Amino acid sequence: MLGKSSELSALKIERKNGDEPFVLKDTILSVTLADFWRWSVSDLVSNATRGILAEFIVANALQLAESGTRTEWDAYDLKLSDDTKIEIKSAAYCQSWTQTKLSQIRFTIRPTYGWDSSTNLSSAELIRQADLYIFCLLNHRDKKTVNPLDLDQWEFYLIHAKELNERFPSQKSIGLSGLLKLNPVTLKYSELAVGILDMARQIHKK
Repeated sequence: MLGKSSELSALKIERKNGDEPFVLKDTILSVTLADFWRWSVSDLVSNATRGILAEFIVANALQLAESGTRTEWDAYDLKLSDDTKIEIKSAAYCQSWTQTKLSQIRFTIRPTYGWDSSTNLSSAELIRQADLYIFCLLNHRDKKTVNPLDLDQWEFYLIHAKELNERFPSQKSIGLSGLLKLNPVTLKYSELAVGILDMARQIHKK
């Protein structure tokens, strides 16, 4: 029999430190959560892990990664104190696998039915859920020296979602050349926080 609805509410996720052990029959094993992290996400160049890393890089620049945890599959990636919703996308020239040529840069911009993790409900409207898009490019072309932890290898492009909605209302992706034609704000990591907050202020003035 299913429990009461309150017993099935969203889990409260607490930050881990990596020392948490695996347990078998009440016996604490020598294997820890950090071992899992090393095994599962050491490939920072892979598309899936690089995307999450890009979210962390932006969150860290905004000092939003100092507490709490990332929410999987939420309608948007980050929210500022002024309620500006941010969507973060990443791309890279270098991939983990064997390449015959560098990858073409393309970012996903598809509208979605937003899902709320706290209610498990999806919106009825197919739209872009965020106010601000940040396109994070790992702008390094040498596979021997590519390092996603080197923040100097990243470049960031900021654009109002309104611009995407007006120019590409239903388009699912955009190439780098198409993005640049929209004249996004282009920043390095050291400029990122100021640039994001400035654009958020512009959004709320309109």
